[in-house]
Amino acid sequence: MSRTRARTTDRASRLGPRDVLRVGAAGLRARPLRVFLSALGIAIGIAAMIGVVGISTSSRADLQATLDRLGTNLLTLSPGQDLFGDAAEMPTEAVGMVGRMPDVLSASATGKLSDAKVYRNDHIPTEESGGISVQAARLDLPRTVGATMADGTWLNIATTKYPAVVLGSAAAGRLGIGAAGPDIQVWLGGRWFTVIGILNPVDLAPELDDAALVGWDVAQTRLGFDGHPTTVYTRAAKHRVETVRNLLAATADPQSPNEIKVSRPSDALAAQNAADRAFTGLLLGLGGVALLVGGVGVANTMVISVLERRAEIGLRRSLGATRGQIRIQFLTESQLLAALGGIGGVALGILVTAVYASTQHWPTVVPPWAMVGGVAATLVIGGLAGLYPAIRAARLAPTEALASS
Repeated sequence: MSRTRARTTDRASRLGPRDVLRVGAAGLRARPLRVFLSALGIAIGIAAMIGVVGISTSSRADLQATLDRLGTNLLTLSPGQDLFGDAAEMPTEAVGMVGRMPDVLSASATGKLSDAKVYRNDHIPTEESGGISVQAARLDLPRTVGATMADGTWLNIATTKYPAVVLGSAAAGRLGIGAAGPDIQVWLGGRWFTVIGILNPVDLAPELDDAALVGWDVAQTRLGFDGHPTTVYTRAAKHRVETVRNLLAATADPQSPNEIKVSRPSDALAAQNAADRAFTGLLLGLGGVALLVGGVGVANTMVISVLERRAEIGLRRSLGATRGQIRIQFLTESQLLAALGGIGGVALGILVTAVYASTQHWPTVVPPWAMVGGVAATLVIGGLAGLYPAIRAARLAPTEALASS
């Protein structure tokens, strides 16, 4: 009979999961301002980490979308140096030879005119060129590099022979030209050229953004261009990019292939992405420090809570609560406090990511592992922060706790 009664009393003294949550939540509701400030410390750390990961992931998603749109199969050739260290030059036939390669989809070129400068009018001093280069361009250049027009039209068979110019996006801004038209002219190479078009920024050929592009023919007849290309742009079949890359130098200049430099513009974007990832790692470390500070705040809150609630602890112990139940109560409070901060931090981090991504016109991407990991990290921090206060509360003797109150 006595054993049955003891088992009944033991079952009655146990706290179920719902009871544990209710008791833990009651402890938090008693000090709302302190709970808010402690949870805010956790939230700031988690928001920083989620924001950094989200912004970095959104940036990479935008880069990947750009590469998918523009392609990673664009290769460029440029002259290097000869055996004597002097600047080399590509043969005038380089574009044609490259264009006849089996796995090349298209090839085009530009040629820099070192002696030609472009100005808004003929009254500007010659030394104030604004860093704008003048380049001869072939008609198929936009198709090869993926350039599009912001205003006006590209060069054609007629305009390539006459003083007409297409401005890169940055060049147009420096010259103060916002639109193309027959009455818009610039002073180029000592004569007037009509601005017939303005390019949008060219992601894979940013050197064109700072250029004034004229026709290949007019550059030779009126600006002293010798016909040697300075940059050859090549689109290769996607599955044959490396094969084409290995053969380009020898094809463009069979006599001196070692004087030709071959590069892939998308590699530069990938390198930039790698640098962004390294910077992201640094910011994640700073977010981790903020999270640690938030954990210290939770520990401080729980220690103070134990000191303030000695009477409650003593009363519960005198009514039959075990040390384990006291430990569970304070651990639950600590976990709930950290979870509030973690959930709030995840929400804040997603909001920061969405706002920043929208200002950059990026897709908003927050990896699920970052959100789950953020909440899990707060639970671990909460458990560690609440462990000592919970043990300390459980060690209080009922008579000591009631007497000290």
